[in-house]
Amino acid sequence: MYQKSVLPNGIRVVSETIPYVKSVTLGAWIATGSRFEEDQNHGVSHFIEHLMFKGTARRSAKDIAETVDAVGGQLNAFTAKECTCYYLKVLDSHADLAMDILSDMLLASKFAEDDIDKERQVVLEEVHMYEDSPDELVHDIHLDTIWPDHVLGRNILGTINSIERFNQDIVRAYYRDFYTPDNVVIAAAGNITHDELVKLTSRYFSDWKGQRRKFDISAPTFVPSNTIINKDTEQVHVCLGTLSVPQDNPEIYPVHILNNILGGGISSRLFQTIREERGLAYSIYSYQSNYRDAGLLTIYAGTRPSNLNQVLDLIVENLKELKKQGITEQELIKSKEQIKGGLLLGLESSSSRMSRIGKMEVTLGKFISLEEVVTKIDKVTLSDVNRMIAKMFSSGNLCFTALGPVDNTSITANLDI
Repeated sequence: MYQKSVLPNGIRVVSETIPYVKSVTLGAWIATGSRFEEDQNHGVSHFIEHLMFKGTARRSAKDIAETVDAVGGQLNAFTAKECTCYYLKVLDSHADLAMDILSDMLLASKFAEDDIDKERQVVLEEVHMYEDSPDELVHDIHLDTIWPDHVLGRNILGTINSIERFNQDIVRAYYRDFYTPDNVVIAAAGNITHDELVKLTSRYFSDWKGQRRKFDISAPTFVPSNTIINKDTEQVHVCLGTLSVPQDNPEIYPVHILNNILGGGISSRLFQTIREERGLAYSIYSYQSNYRDAGLLTIYAGTRPSNLNQVLDLIVENLKELKKQGITEQELIKSKEQIKGGLLLGLESSSSRMSRIGKMEVTLGKFISLEEVVTKIDKVTLSDVNRMIAKMFSSGNLCFTALGPVDNTSITANLDI
């Protein structure tokens, strides 16, 4: 059962009790990410995430790791464009210890200058590693192409220049601005009651003071364009994208179904047409990126240069067929069942349930029950999906990015849909 409370200092506490498991996953969600950075501190959200593991006034980095390992726990974190999360999964008998560790990291991390210098090298290596992963890099290039000069189009890691500038002043200023109780959600799922979670949160976080810095954000403007970057790789990595909807838009449900039919799984049109029937790509899929005021639907494929134009032609043919014929009733029914099955299977662990309720609260400010989601999916009609196809895949509304051993003369496929 989902429950929510708000502490006097503004921290939101959300929980979902699962009495039949022996685990508890605790998550501290901060409503900030790369979207809330400026040019001079680009990448600082991700950098602070790294520093949180480097030691506190009471625990060294080694102490944190050994304490978690000693109880068989799993401690991790991630940074996204609109949120940052630190989470710890333990046996239910160690929930107090888990909250102690999370609060210690969030409230008492040292941000020592020598740790900043050492972690700078680690993050720079992460940037270089990312540069050597074209199948990942192409997605960031694609975003930057679609949303040029907007923070949502920038990568999360930062640049070499911005990371090299980081120091205590930059780190602590950003921490003071956004790591505030009114900008935090403590989420838990597992064998813990809501009252127990509220008491633990109050014990460890009630003295936390401060207010989040006011930060104006603007919606990005979509810029359909083609970007081709020559890089010495074995494959050509391509992304084709179009506008989708924000995460709280009711039309997200027909778009979920559209995405699933187009390239969301092994039975999708793109997977079957390009991989199974013709063997032209190992990896071919589509996915959604949804934010508070914007959304994208992206198709990705990785293929040999000699197959590139054939792959692009087949993608465009699939999109044209979708526009002309729409989806079928059978596809609609099958896609609904696939999505609902994925939702239910994804909630079999305390970690996934914590992630769901924490992310909803920190990004949407509300809880949407699984029953409500299923009901909205079931209500989607053929005309709902076909209306979104016509809206999203209009002529000239497709952005294309290619990374690999290609140039402008290599691409002869007509990308006009």
